[in-house]
Amino acid sequence: MENIKKLTSKRLFMPLFCLAVMLIAAVIASPDFFKIGIQNGVLYGRIIDVINRGSEVVILAVGMTLVVSASAGTDISVGAVMAVVAAVACAFTAGGQQSVNEYIRNPLLGALLAILVGILCGCFNGFLVAKLKIQPMVATLILFTAGRGIAQLLTNGQITYVRVDSYKMLGSSIPGVPVPTSIFVTVLMVVLTMLLLKKTAMGMYIEAVGINSKAARLVGLKSTMIIFLVYAFSGFCASIAGLINSSRIYSADANNIGLNLELDAILAVALGGNSLAGGKFSLLGSVIGAYTIQTLTTTLYAGSVSSDQIPVYKAIVVVIIVSLQSPELGKLMRRLKAKFSAGAGKGAVS
Repeated sequence: MENIKKLTSKRLFMPLFCLAVMLIAAVIASPDFFKIGIQNGVLYGRIIDVINRGSEVVILAVGMTLVVSASAGTDISVGAVMAVVAAVACAFTAGGQQSVNEYIRNPLLGALLAILVGILCGCFNGFLVAKLKIQPMVATLILFTAGRGIAQLLTNGQITYVRVDSYKMLGSSIPGVPVPTSIFVTVLMVVLTMLLLKKTAMGMYIEAVGINSKAARLVGLKSTMIIFLVYAFSGFCASIAGLINSSRIYSADANNIGLNLELDAILAVALGGNSLAGGKFSLLGSVIGAYTIQTLTTTLYAGSVSSDQIPVYKAIVVVIIVSLQSPELGKLMRRLKAKFSAGAGKGAVS
């Protein structure tokens, strides 16, 4: 009993438990869920689809975790930033034309330029939140509202196609490598971020600022700079996610790239057991939460649920999962258990 209590008290127990439940539900809905094959030289299967398609949410959740921890707020602009980044990359690579069938400009330079733009978007949000002290949701609402309009201006209101094979590799695979490229990029982003947080004092600084920014400032931490940096990093994560998403569809679709992914990223942070009030965080928990959301989405599609109905089912499941992780629900369950034990004891005595 003591071992079970220790196990359930672990921070990652509930996120892992929820992911396990989702995987079991996925197997029930689709018995061949874990079946893996090779199609066109690349690994193929529903579980591969979860890991591959979940890449954007995982990368966004990495940046969102740090934003939530340091500023006790969320960056709701990341989906729109993805659209801006995709528009910049495709507009540059396509040379301003709407349909290109041959190599015109270097897609690598286009990608680097797009990443720079994404970081600048993050810096803009960071300036508003850290320096001007604007509430995070209000500050990021600016780009959330204007971002897709900017992307439309960059693409002249049309879907910009890029017919360059190398541009497609990020969202598909490298010739001769059976694993989708986005999986490698996601692993690299998560590992590098975890190393940065664990091998340097940055992780401790972010948590300290999130717990009490005034106290952190009194002990010599530059709270304003730390909050600014986490928003810049969130912009960087949105840039990578935007390039992956654009590469998948070989184009820049300002209306659909990154649409509602900011909500999935926030949910991933919450499902990972992180408090949206800031402070201590678990990056690995957010990654698990992101894959839980993607597993749910893939399972619903496997169950022939229409795309219009999926948000309703996701909302129901997310409410249940978040409620299970609620400290207040835990206290209530312990009180009920205590009352039940006390009642059972009185009955035995009488």
